[in-house]
Amino acid sequence: MADINTCLRSYESLFFQELSEVNTAQELELFRTKHLSRHGELSKLMQQLKDLSLEEKKTAGPLLNVLKVKVSDAFTQREKEFEQMRIDHQNMLLTHFDVTAYKPVQPTGSLHPYTQVIEIIEDIFVSMGFEIVDGPEVETDYYNFEALNIPKDHPARDMQDTFWLTLPGLLMRTHTSPVEIHAMRDRKPPLAIVVPGRAYRNESTDASHDFMFMQLEGLFIDKNVSLAQLFATMKTFLQTFFEKKNIAIKIRPSYFPFVEPGVEIDMSCPFCTHGCSVCKKTKWIEIGGAGLCHPVVLKAGGIDPKEYGGFAFGFGLTRLVMLKYGITDIRLLHSNKIDFLKQF
Repeated sequence: MADINTCLRSYESLFFQELSEVNTAQELELFRTKHLSRHGELSKLMQQLKDLSLEEKKTAGPLLNVLKVKVSDAFTQREKEFEQMRIDHQNMLLTHFDVTAYKPVQPTGSLHPYTQVIEIIEDIFVSMGFEIVDGPEVETDYYNFEALNIPKDHPARDMQDTFWLTLPGLLMRTHTSPVEIHAMRDRKPPLAIVVPGRAYRNESTDASHDFMFMQLEGLFIDKNVSLAQLFATMKTFLQTFFEKKNIAIKIRPSYFPFVEPGVEIDMSCPFCTHGCSVCKKTKWIEIGGAGLCHPVVLKAGGIDPKEYGGFAFGFGLTRLVMLKYGITDIRLLHSNKIDFLKQF
């Protein structure tokens, strides 16, 4: 019995070794004749069964059948490979291919400056544990104003010239802050989110203003949240974004209805130390607003302000893009000028 098992293993090794050395269809046919024909090596092995005892046949028979299937499948696969090679070669002969023909060069595109900056910003905040979220650009009056502590008679509404839609109560969002309310309602605290996206305001277009602009909104909710955490987050982000470890931030008191207290954040100019045209000789650049979340906003998001607090911040993403790449006219970002776009 040991002899037949050894013989089967030896033959299987020989079969696959010789099959791997077949390189042409003619060699494959010779290989088939040698191993798989009526008088081939596999048939000779099958004939050896008659010389075995009944018990040996019960064991060797199934092994031999498995070997027969295995080698037959391997040969069929190799046969298909050669047939495909034959078809490919025939198609190549039938297809005219002029290697000297001129191929026009197609210019490769690149990511828009907005997209590049958004990806950089998202990577920075994700590394700090924030989640990237999105929300609708068509909003309701409630989410855009009332849930953010801006009721109908609030003077802050006059500061934002709104695009109202024909359907009652719908508008183009004037900031990305409404996404904060959606996020608070969809998630349980603690949470940390960043919202890059478009906002719309009905104002005239010039070199520094446009009716559509990009904003970056951030929200952090947890217990015992402080302004110190907010300032550390802002400083880390700005230093990483501008690749300047010496960037400092300056805080000025300000008013935003959805935070209390509210602050304006200035950063030291990343382009100079003594004043330049970018910082208007002040050595400081206004970068955005922030503050601790107002209790009214937390309640609108379904969060108990007695148990949780939070901070929020908002940057003009368009301004960050212009600062990052030295762009002086906002209108270029929304144009289709190839000479401008191919720089990035």
